[in-house]
Amino acid sequence: MVRMNRHELAAAIGSAGWRTAVEEVPREEFLGEAVYRLHPEQGWVPVRRAEMSPDDWLALACADETWATQIDGVLAEDATGPVGFARPTCSSTHPGLVVRMLETAGIGEGDRVLEIGTGTGYSTALMCHRLGSHAVTSVEYDPAVAAHARAALTRAGHAPTLVQGDGLLGHEAGAPYDRLIATCAVRSVPPAWLRQVRPGGTITTPMCGWLDGVALAHLTVDAEGTASGRFVDDDVYFMTARPHLPPHREHRLGHGHSRAGRTDPALLRDDTALFVAQLAVPHALHGWIDDTLALHDVATGSEADVRPCPEGGWTVNQHGPVRLWDLVEHVLEVWDRAGRPHQSGFGLTVTPDRQYVWLGVPDGPRWDLPQQTVSGGGIMRSVR
Repeated sequence: MVRMNRHELAAAIGSAGWRTAVEEVPREEFLGEAVYRLHPEQGWVPVRRAEMSPDDWLALACADETWATQIDGVLAEDATGPVGFARPTCSSTHPGLVVRMLETAGIGEGDRVLEIGTGTGYSTALMCHRLGSHAVTSVEYDPAVAAHARAALTRAGHAPTLVQGDGLLGHEAGAPYDRLIATCAVRSVPPAWLRQVRPGGTITTPMCGWLDGVALAHLTVDAEGTASGRFVDDDVYFMTARPHLPPHREHRLGHGHSRAGRTDPALLRDDTALFVAQLAVPHALHGWIDDTLALHDVATGSEADVRPCPEGGWTVNQHGPVRLWDLVEHVLEVWDRAGRPHQSGFGLTVTPDRQYVWLGVPDGPRWDLPQQTVSGGGIMRSVR
């Protein structure tokens, strides 16, 4: 870990618009009294502020690194010991990525912002510093995380509108907003977000499908209530909003219609290829069993597995009403003919009735995203 102070951190990551905020917002206060560090044998281990010198704690906070602050609902400061290898449910994302997200969203003076996922409150504080507290509304689902963030923001002298509730529903009372920025990944854009951003305003959100393909969307809302834009160059991963997570399933190898495969399944170990494949099979889950790829479609029960042949090439087994690997091979071949562009070679259009990803230009090849039903009981976990 490179030891830096806030001025050095700001110089390393901050653009002219955000440098002063990074210099003056004390990230150490938003980490609370402890963070988690991953140990290879014990899992997530709490690292406590009281057990470190002030200089060491400051160096930890000023490092351009992500620090987990909650694991499976347990805040680091409440942990009595290691908590195993569960996934984090709240983190303080490394400041470099926080600033890049704010820059991508185009947030600047005069904007009113809706942030989905308050988390520790650090990114909220950066926006308050630059825009003023009156211009920032932030929604956090987890009550303990929300209380932690509220206390830290108050100590730092900021008083944004803080809402403890379902971020997938936005916050209608403060609409319309100039910018909406999400710190959780979604499978499709929640309809409430589209309604709560003014014409000409923007939505910036990470996207993550059930094959774990990710992309960062930056969309502009028009006067007809449609949002459209491209995915950006940044490769980012954010925790997925819980209502958008796939169901758990143990993968197994099956039998069915067999044929020779045209595409090496190992291609799906590439992040962009994974993003492309899930466009064709949005309800499918995948897993690896040794060197065999297994696919299962939640919507239809269809399954496929693709394995190498001893004599070379691959064998595909498929059964059920949907030939999953046929669809995956086709979309990968479309992508290949286009020169295998990064996610930024694709765009997204969102209407009140339909959401679709397009390749190259809006009237190019396109694939519908699944419609996601969100109720007031939906749950969203944040990453900041």
